[in-house]
Amino acid sequence: MAGPQFQEMTEWSRFFTDADAQGSIVVLDARGKSETTHVYNVSRAYQRYSPASTFKIPHSLFALDSGLLRDEFQLIPWDGVKRSAAAWNADQNLRSAMRNSTVWVYERFAKELGDTRETAYMHTIGYGNAVATGDKPFWVEGDLAISSVEQIAFLQQLYRNQLPFQVEHQRLVKDVMVNEASPDWILRTKTGWTGKIGWWVGWVEWPSGPVFFALNMDTPNRLGDLAKRQSITRGVLRSINALPAAP
Repeated sequence: MAGPQFQEMTEWSRFFTDADAQGSIVVLDARGKSETTHVYNVSRAYQRYSPASTFKIPHSLFALDSGLLRDEFQLIPWDGVKRSAAAWNADQNLRSAMRNSTVWVYERFAKELGDTRETAYMHTIGYGNAVATGDKPFWVEGDLAISSVEQIAFLQQLYRNQLPFQVEHQRLVKDVMVNEASPDWILRTKTGWTGKIGWWVGWVEWPSGPVFFALNMDTPNRLGDLAKRQSITRGVLRSINALPAAP
C-alpha cells in the first residue's frame, strides 16, 4: 500500500469523532482503471487484531473445501444447548450461520477440522498470523490476529476467485455475504466482535468495479457500540460515492 496511490484520509476522523469511537478504516477503491487505497489511522490499519466473526468468511471456505459442507442447503443440526442469541437456538445452514453469525456452527467446524488443518489452510491463503493457538474459539479468544490491510488483501482475492479453492465455493461464500443490493450495486459484508474490538469488512460491487473496506474499532460500551461499525463505514463510503445516500 505504499506509493502515490496510498492516501491518508485525516478528514475521515469526523466519522469516528461524531460516533465517539476510536478506530481505523481502509478503503480500496477499484472502480475504473486504477486502484486507490484510502486509509484513516494508518498505524492501526497495520496492527493485527483478533478477526472475531470476520473469520467466518475463510472458515466457510475451509468447511466447503474439506467436505464438511456440501452447499448452502445442508442442514447443520442444533445440539439443543440454549445460547444467548435466539437465532442460534435452531438448526442452521451456511446462509443462516453467516447471517446470524452462529458461533457454535463454526466451533463444530473447528473441532472437526482440527488445529493442524486449520493452520495449514490459513498458511495457504496467508491469513494474518495464521495460528490456531490459545483459548477457544481461537478466532475470538485465541491468538489468531489479522490487520485491516490484510483483510483487504484477502477480500480482493475472494472477489476475483483467486483463492486456492474451487471457484464455485468462492462464489457460494460471496453469495451468503450479501447484505444489501439494488439494481446498480451489491453490498457483501461480515461483522465481527470480540467484546473489545469490532469489525465490519466487505465490499460494494458497482458496474465500474468494487470498493473494498475494512473497519476496526474499539467497543468500550460493548453492545452499545456495535451499530457504530456500520454507521461509520456507511458514512465513509457515502463520502466517496461508494454507497448511495441514505433514503
